[in-house]
Amino acid sequence: MESIWTKETALPRFPTLQGELRTDVLVIGGGLAGLLCARRLTELGVENVLVEADGICGGVTKNTTAKITSQHGLIYEKLLRQFGAERAGMYLAANQAALREYRRLCAGVDCGFEERDAFVYSRSDRAGLEREVRALEALGFSAELAEEVPLPFPTAGAVRFPKQAQFDPLRFAAAAAKGLRIYEHTPVLELAPRTAVTPEGRIRAEKIVVCTHFPFLNKHGSYFLKMYQRRSYVLALENVPDVGGMYADGAEDGLSLRNAGSLLLLGGGGHRTGGKGGGWEELKRCAARYYPASREAARWAAQDCMTLDGVPYIGPYSARTQGLYTATGFNKWGMTSSMAAAMILGDLVTGRENPWVPVFSPSRTMLRPQLAVNAAGAALNLLTPTRPRCPHMGCALKWNPRERTWDCPCHGSRFTEEGRLIDNPATGDLKRCGRKGE
Repeated sequence: MESIWTKETALPRFPTLQGELRTDVLVIGGGLAGLLCARRLTELGVENVLVEADGICGGVTKNTTAKITSQHGLIYEKLLRQFGAERAGMYLAANQAALREYRRLCAGVDCGFEERDAFVYSRSDRAGLEREVRALEALGFSAELAEEVPLPFPTAGAVRFPKQAQFDPLRFAAAAAKGLRIYEHTPVLELAPRTAVTPEGRIRAEKIVVCTHFPFLNKHGSYFLKMYQRRSYVLALENVPDVGGMYADGAEDGLSLRNAGSLLLLGGGGHRTGGKGGGWEELKRCAARYYPASREAARWAAQDCMTLDGVPYIGPYSARTQGLYTATGFNKWGMTSSMAAAMILGDLVTGRENPWVPVFSPSRTMLRPQLAVNAAGAALNLLTPTRPRCPHMGCALKWNPRERTWDCPCHGSRFTEEGRLIDNPATGDLKRCGRKGE
């Protein structure tokens, strides 16, 4: 179950930290967000070191569908209602700037960068599409309602964002990592003010940036309440037509589509981590129905951190943690959000003004309906008398027969059948792991 990016790209390798070192800024996490933050700081002349618990881009980044777009579902009408025009405009401006920065960086990199229009379609909710177009018009963005799109099923139309992009994320990451000071297989075991402890060393830094997908410090920021995780699934199909753009359903349980060379990436079947959903079986049924001549070339799954209001948390880790920053909660839009995070955090770390900070602040209000859902789900699983239990906060793990893993429905940690950690926020393996049914 490897993504097409993993099959085609060999990433550079880096040493493991042995001993002590000092640096101005420590970046924790070697996914695309961490690499871009380190790259941005380097361009600003800031000494920095990046550490990764495994190998760079070995987690979420390698499983993305790699769409670079400011169109994140039907979000702008929602942002206008929740935040008002000024902050909704900040969100749009930050993501458009991220798109431009990718265009600049990819100009000199062989990473399959292609300009494509992006579409959010709906099968039945024409009124929702029209509201989104009006919201974008109010923000001064040139979007349009496309009446017909080349999809193999009927739609009520689609909101079109012109001149967005797609690429090969690992080929880009390999280029972005060049010249950076990186240590792989160097997990951070303990984090104190200006100090990170690793298995074989210690790093002292004036400022620390946490880009570990899900933040691992529970005592600050309340991220265990502010986020949950979702899994989604992808089939790479051969012998299919070019759909002429990047597509996402405005409904959470719909399909996403985009071409990658001769392949069609068909995504969907998602569910909350630890819950039930259609998975690859649902996608195989869709492929057989809509593309009966297609053949499966690859399949993989992704995991995304979902926030209370649909906007990432980028900025100071909490109001009480001076010199500590984070970038997390990218929902399903990690490519553009990673670049926006690098631009915002680069400014914050160096004391520069950044116009987009207010909308992404991790300290913004938690009073959203999703908070009650997260809290109730966590309480239920904490009271469930089953084993094994997640070492993160003690929730009962659920057996995932599709991927043969133990998954945490509270916060999204995942473990192999034998108990080895796959996905955080847990930071270690299970001490004892029963087989399915135990």
